Amino acid sequence: MILSFSGTGNSRYCAQMLAHRLGDAYVDAAYYLRQGSPARLHSESPWVFVAPTYSWQLPRVFRDFLRSSSFSGCREAYFVMTCGAEIGDAHRANRTLCGELGLACRGTLPVVMPDNYLVLFPAPEEGESKRLLAAVRPTLEQAAARIQAGEDFPPPAAGLPDRLKSGPVNRLFYRFFVKAKPFTVSSACISCGKCAQDCPLGNIHLEGGRPVWGKNCTHCMACLCGCPAAAIEYGKATRGKARYQCPPYQP
Repeated sequence: MILSFSGTGNSRYCAQMLAHRLGDAYVDAAYYLRQGSPARLHSESPWVFVAPTYSWQLPRVFRDFLRSSSFSGCREAYFVMTCGAEIGDAHRANRTLCGELGLACRGTLPVVMPDNYLVLFPAPEEGESKRLLAAVRPTLEQAAARIQAGEDFPPPAAGLPDRLKSGPVNRLFYRFFVKAKPFTVSSACISCGKCAQDCPLGNIHLEGGRPVWGKNCTHCMACLCGCPAAAIEYGKATRGKARYQCPPYQP
């Protein structure tokens, strides 16, 4: 079974492609996260957990969701992490997480995709985004072949800088960056409610036709990048930056 968490669609794209290649079921964790409920899932095939990389680790909200859920059937798990460049030492934490879940970790695969974290980085230009998406297909086809063959993903190299990124830097990222308060909406808002619909945590509601953010934000950028009127900003950090959303997966 392929279980994914996604904001602007990169991880959803990879999860759906893997599900198609493997002939396996695809489940979106947002269904459970919006309800605030754990999942009770069963799979006879290996578990494949697909998620973005947040400061060189799995998103905490997805990690905690996995911890609260139960997984019966197959006792093997693979991780696929979409990223703008690399995943640091995330594979070490993923092995530990598998131990907590009673699963055998078969490895973590980094998959480079267009970066969507506009709070710190600009989105790539359209041509570069298309190039990155085209490069994803052979990477995921190889990954599917390894899963079908029961092979581990190759272990990524990780040194002291990677451990620092996935350790103290990750903790600082959540402490100082992951906040909803700086989100604003301009007069360009058309009150469509898409931001509330797109939020995988159900953290946005409309008041007077305008979005209001709660405190349960994970900085997935789904609201900001998905706004059809480009009316949402994150302080001054996102002003003038192009928005990015991954196109739907097409077999």
